Amino acid sequence: MTRSLFIAPQWIGDAVMTEPLLRQLHARGERITVAALPWVAPVYRHMPSVENVVELPFKHGSLQWAERRALAHQWRGRFERAYVGPNSLKSALIPWLANISERIGYHGESRYVLLTQRLPNPPRGERPPMVDFYLALGGKPGDSHQRTQPVLQRPTESVRQTLQAFGLQAGAYTVIAPGAEYGPAKMWPAQHVAALCSMLPGRVVLLASAKEADLCQSIAGLADSPHVLNLAGKTGLSQAFDVISAALDVVSNDSGLMHVAAALGVPQVALFGSSSPHHTPPLSDKAQVIWLADDPQYSPALDCAPCYARTCQFGHARCLNDIRPERVAQLLQSM
Repeated sequence: MTRSLFIAPQWIGDAVMTEPLLRQLHARGERITVAALPWVAPVYRHMPSVENVVELPFKHGSLQWAERRALAHQWRGRFERAYVGPNSLKSALIPWLANISERIGYHGESRYVLLTQRLPNPPRGERPPMVDFYLALGGKPGDSHQRTQPVLQRPTESVRQTLQAFGLQAGAYTVIAPGAEYGPAKMWPAQHVAALCSMLPGRVVLLASAKEADLCQSIAGLADSPHVLNLAGKTGLSQAFDVISAALDVVSNDSGLMHVAAALGVPQVALFGSSSPHHTPPLSDKAQVIWLADDPQYSPALDCAPCYARTCQFGHARCLNDIRPERVAQLLQSM
């Protein structure tokens, strides 16, 4: 069996979308070790095709040359092949310093010497879905929709313990993930989220990182409902997976938790603003997408979308402001 190292991307959503690639590599006999930053590593512990997960001791955006060289020295002779998910130069350093014979990745940041097999980066206007982008690292993507749908698994006992810890009952609550690490141009307005919370008949769980605790506190205050449970910053990533996996349904922006819900097979409504569902869709038959740029009934047309901006350059953020809570509630009721 070929021993392979995979250098993981730094975003949770991107990490989820690498699962079909890793499943493909495992199916053809590769033993996979994933090297990931600490906030992404838990994603890979829920992929059966991954044999080992190593948390990288690096800070976000930091080169840390000495630490990378020391880790590469430890890994010399351990792997025959490496796949580099991110496009940065520093992400390709460890496979090169470890003298791994096959080093596969995309062109990016002058990595010509660092990689032995370089795939051309698609032009901005011709970006494929991210799952296909990563699958190409392993060769030709599969033809079957089912094979390219990310899948995560949750241990039953872990889910039970998490639900018990937070006083939740499986299938009796809606998860709303109102955050988006990328920026506000991906985030549905807090007042709309609060209005939706007030409309839903059952319990609502707000799920987000500690960075978004103030946002969720604001939403809970605006909703003014005893049925809203704010778990922002109160769960680890694995516990967040547990809460999502047992939910009745999920509402989210285009975020990492959107992709987690899709990979866990939970019914969901995904709201898109500055990004495009043609590029990063929730890959699940149980997902419903609202993107006003694709809505023939929405007027005037959103000629500015997708802009992929972190903040709306025009200041109106119509792509998200004009998604009405009533529409989202109706979709949830129809599931």
